[in-house]
Amino acid sequence: MARLIGLLGVVLLFSAPSFSQDRQGQDKKDNAQRDKTQVGGGHVPARGPAPARARDSARTPDSARTPAPTPVRAAAPQNNRADDRAQQNTQRPSYRDQSGHPDVPHVHASNDQWVGHDSGRGDPNYHLDNPWAHGHFSGGFGPDHVFRLAGGNRERFGFGGFFFSVAPYDYDYSNGWLWDSDQIVFYEDPDHDGWYLAYNVRLGTYIHVSYLG
Repeated sequence: MARLIGLLGVVLLFSAPSFSQDRQGQDKKDNAQRDKTQVGGGHVPARGPAPARARDSARTPDSARTPAPTPVRAAAPQNNRADDRAQQNTQRPSYRDQSGHPDVPHVHASNDQWVGHDSGRGDPNYHLDNPWAHGHFSGGFGPDHVFRLAGGNRERFGFGGFFFSVAPYDYDYSNGWLWDSDQIVFYEDPDHDGWYLAYNVRLGTYIHVSYLG
């Protein structure tokens, strides 16, 4: 009986390190899984988004489309100001594509996927009558150019003598930005003339901004 108890003790003694190693291995797997779904936390995308794919309706030949009926009343004049359109458009999609991800446009740290940049060139929320009215930003784009915000707000913020404003449609997407300390990186917008994409390194989210000079 004593030998049996002693043998059991030896088995438990040698199995303890194995259990510890298994636990450590599982912890590493859990951490790796969390890393795959990470947003922000210091990650900087290696590249900006690709141009959005054309909508199906845009590819439909004109000859195949049904002519629209002639309106009875003349249409009201269109207001091309981006801020007015942003206030009128209250229907917004959800960007929370995974558990724990923000419900705003963001970038996946695992593969640099730009979630939310898919509305294409015809998106009226980012139309400008006079794109590049104040010239083009020349401070640099991509991960080799990280800038620290030096103050301001969504209407006007800046750093190093460069100033920008957030697209009115993106005002809510900039909630939580620290205008006097956050690090941001700029990327060129392949779809919307007059806009750049400002990426927040801390949050992993991005917004459309125009250059003020």
